Amino acid sequence: MKTKNIATVLLLAVLIGLNSCKDFLEEDPRSGVTLGQYYKDQAQALENVNALYRMGAPLRYAAAGSAYIGPTASINNMLTGYFSNSYEGQELVTQYARQLTRQQNTRTVSNTMNTIWNESYRAINTANGAIKHIPAITFTDPNEQKRLVAEARFFRAFNYFYLVKTFGAVPLPTEPYEKLENLYLPRTAPAEVYVLMETDLKEAVDLLPATTFAANGHRITKFAAAMALANVYLQQNKFAEAATYAKMVVESPHSLTENSDLGMNSAYNKLRKTDDLPESIYAFEFDATTNTSEWWPTYAFSSSATAVFSKYSIFERVYGPTNRFLNVYKEDDLRIKPNQFYHWEYTNPREPDKKWSSDVAGIWYYYDEEAVLNTGRGTKDWNFYRYAEALLIAAEATARTANAVTAEAAGYLARIKARASTTGKTAAEFTTELQALSLNAFVEEVWTERLRELPLEFKMWDDCLRTGKFPVISTTTKGAVTYQNLVGATNGAGTVIKETDLLWPISQDELQRNPELSQNAGY
Repeated sequence: MKTKNIATVLLLAVLIGLNSCKDFLEEDPRSGVTLGQYYKDQAQALENVNALYRMGAPLRYAAAGSAYIGPTASINNMLTGYFSNSYEGQELVTQYARQLTRQQNTRTVSNTMNTIWNESYRAINTANGAIKHIPAITFTDPNEQKRLVAEARFFRAFNYFYLVKTFGAVPLPTEPYEKLENLYLPRTAPAEVYVLMETDLKEAVDLLPATTFAANGHRITKFAAAMALANVYLQQNKFAEAATYAKMVVESPHSLTENSDLGMNSAYNKLRKTDDLPESIYAFEFDATTNTSEWWPTYAFSSSATAVFSKYSIFERVYGPTNRFLNVYKEDDLRIKPNQFYHWEYTNPREPDKKWSSDVAGIWYYYDEEAVLNTGRGTKDWNFYRYAEALLIAAEATARTANAVTAEAAGYLARIKARASTTGKTAAEFTTELQALSLNAFVEEVWTERLRELPLEFKMWDDCLRTGKFPVISTTTKGAVTYQNLVGATNGAGTVIKETDLLWPISQDELQRNPELSQNAGY
């Protein structure tokens, strides 16, 4: 069992309960704990910041509370049509996303949007309270005081980033909801919201410890903040700035996990099985007692796996790649080999007569052996940011800043390609090969490598939004991908992408509460 340094979800129940006496706060789910009386001493400050680790946007990626639908962020990738949920007939938001019919089904979709909106603003409100009140508290160690405020700034930015990518313009409260007059605000343009994110994350980079996430007791570090900032800049196509902060991570104590072999000791299997690797820059922690990974282990299989295992009663392919998506990999790519990222058959090692097989890929990367065979309680942490992503950001941003495929830019991408190679081709050989590409061809090669390396971490649609391009994966040639303008492209489910498909609808409940808001176009 792992030792946890972050307060458990039980703390959240206590914190929420502190506000139960406030009727107007009960009615407004964005509120959370922010009033000055809850920031009277150092212990309260720590508790409130600890709560930010398990509320809002982090849960959108890491929470697996249902056997039938994955984390909210997984639904975004279904907009590409390259992933689907086998239970989409019940979990209609996944079907409407894949078929690009959300506009005709706004009420149903809005139920999911309510959760995103309410929980993100609840986290932002808690962060705003910490940023406002913690500087007035007397600390035995002033550095801890600064660290806690910096962590709150990180989480405020992390939540706003998720909101802007989901809804576009959003309200921008920077003060806690302590007065009725600042409860309902109009939408603020994304550019202005990004300015706040950049400011918050720069301060976090300056003040947080320059060490790894694991070495810092699983608290946000300088490099986690730098990684978030690199993503924020990349999403805005601010390539020079993205390169600066991505390189800060590349040059940090973090590193790329290496292959010990090309089988069960590959880098990808190490990432699947092992927490606290140097590749992990920021992760959501799970353990076997207070905060298990819930249904994550079941997402590795399809429904027929109930005949193979007894520790879980339901298995569903809630986030399954299409065969066409898997054509993104070349034949010699290790990641497409069985039991790396994906798998098609499984034999229970305890009962060899119990077997699972599927014509469509399951997600081996989500497989937790101890959970499915012994305990029914998953413990594998969820990685938000990995060193591999830092290399990919650095590759694209460096080339775009230089307006050329430099050896430096090519070298970053080459390290990802070399790790995935089954032919023994070295990073140096890949670097030479990549330098022969035009700038546009190199950038598209980075995009394609992101499709191959990060598909199971729910970042594909973000890339579509920032580039304005849609990846057209060949149905016949493995590894071949071309790029078309996003609006007007046909997704993997055969539906043409419209301008109104780029954003999700504002929560209808929030529209009723807040007269200052207007709905996104098309909904």
